[in-house]
Amino acid sequence: MNDDGTRLFTIGELAGATGLSVRTIRFWSDEGVLAPAARSSGGYRLYDTASAARLELIRTLRELGLGLEEVRTVLAGERTVAEVAATHVAALDARIRALKVTRAVLSTVARRGAEAEEMTLVNKLARLSAAERQRIMEEFVAETLHGLDTVDPDIQERIRRTAVDLAEDPTPEEVDAWVELAELLQDPGFRAQMRRAVEFNAADRRPGEPGGRSLWFAKRLVELVAPARERGIEPTGPGAEEVLDDLFGDADRADVLERMTAGFDERVARYRELLAVVNRQPAPPHAEDFAWVVAALRARAGR
Repeated sequence: MNDDGTRLFTIGELAGATGLSVRTIRFWSDEGVLAPAARSSGGYRLYDTASAARLELIRTLRELGLGLEEVRTVLAGERTVAEVAATHVAALDARIRALKVTRAVLSTVARRGAEAEEMTLVNKLARLSAAERQRIMEEFVAETLHGLDTVDPDIQERIRRTAVDLAEDPTPEEVDAWVELAELLQDPGFRAQMRRAVEFNAADRRPGEPGGRSLWFAKRLVELVAPARERGIEPTGPGAEEVLDDLFGDADRADVLERMTAGFDERVARYRELLAVVNRQPAPPHAEDFAWVVAALRARAGR
């Protein structure tokens, strides 16, 4: 017993009372986080009720993932349990985010049937920081707009504001979309195609003409085509001719088709779809209307 008459426990008795192993209690004692209350005449460690309470706190802190050094700071009063807990919440959040990215990457690799080289690329792209992802987009935009000062200012501003905002906890679908989008943004062929579309926009705009013409055209196209599609008019049918006349007048249809396919072909449509998935935004509207016009023009090409 202690001098005050309270009972002392051997390490074996303390183990039996707490359910911890003798080996664990001895280790924590050796590491200095559970000092014995006294020693027996034979030099064995003895513990009191305060030691048992301290042992329960140590066990709780260790089960929550704290290292022994952090346990020491809490027991010494250098940090509160709340402070340590807040630190561990932040660390766990970061670990959870990393695990979610890893899971999404593995799902993407499994769906793609990727080999080692592609798996490395997928993993690298998925783990790029937000700044690195935006840099890829900004390089794409810079090359697309370089030297094209006559492009509709509204269009320029919309392109420059395009962001890549992959979530910190992306789904496998979002990782897949980002990987495909990144490959597209860095594809010289796609960059050239987007620049060609912007060049057509610049050629269409006369010096001194106010901005917004391209957006006006897009709005006009939807206003004419959407009702036609709702009425069941097929792009290859006779009713489509009237829609094309209202939209393009007597403009050369081959020239119009070239301009339309530059800006609204399948790859450009896919680019917009991927952006929407990555940024968790609604699917781009009216893609079917633009596709309808391109199909109608192609059906009449060469006539």
